Amino acid sequence: MSGREPDCCSSPFRVRFDEAGPDGLLRTSALLRYAQDLAGHHSAERGFTRAWYAERGLVWLARAAEVGVLGSMRVGDEIVGTTRVVGWRRVWARRRTDFVDGSGRLAAWTHVDWVLLDGRGSPTRIPPEFDAVFGAPKADFPLGRVPLDGAPADARTTRFRVRPHELDPMDHANNAVYADWLEESVIGAGGVDATRAIPRTARLEYARAAERGSELVALTWPDALGWSCRITGEDGTELLRARLAPPD
Repeated sequence: MSGREPDCCSSPFRVRFDEAGPDGLLRTSALLRYAQDLAGHHSAERGFTRAWYAERGLVWLARAAEVGVLGSMRVGDEIVGTTRVVGWRRVWARRRTDFVDGSGRLAAWTHVDWVLLDGRGSPTRIPPEFDAVFGAPKADFPLGRVPLDGAPADARTTRFRVRPHELDPMDHANNAVYADWLEESVIGAGGVDATRAIPRTARLEYARAAERGSELVALTWPDALGWSCRITGEDGTELLRARLAPPD
């Protein structure tokens, strides 16, 4: 919809004790959780509740995410998130969420690309009524991608299982959990400083959902720009391609 700014929705968040690491700083995954929560709140406030989606057999699935951490957010800090749909195409949409600190400075931001699925799990057209409500322009950018080179022979290999507390109401690992897996893998490979660096950017491309109890394999290695991580199922099926690095 030309000539109109996308509709926005804001909410405060208080950094909780359990959302921070040993250094007291907010984890990357918490920002994705905040962004997801605010997206759901925005949708429901405009009349598109979970019940509305359920009645139509529709669901949004995260396809890619990008998180930029620009400032320190510590236990007890109050931040405000503001979300908007910044562009969409036939079956997918991108939300940007900005987080500002108490002084009004931008402390972090997220981009999440969501694909709309029907009851069969196939991509389906975004309902036309969304345009009048959210006012997003047609996307002039592609879906987020995280191209990775082949893992070197000395890449660190980690095997783990999807745990019950990592499942969301869709009964698969929540998209924010993958950011935890990325950082756990980088820490295990010796890159703890990269996971707490400010500024930093995490990019995640979700190739397939990780189901309840799945056995997963993570390959993690340093590269010229930061850290790369590929997570697959036991059969080699790719689930995640991700990178953790300083901003471009």
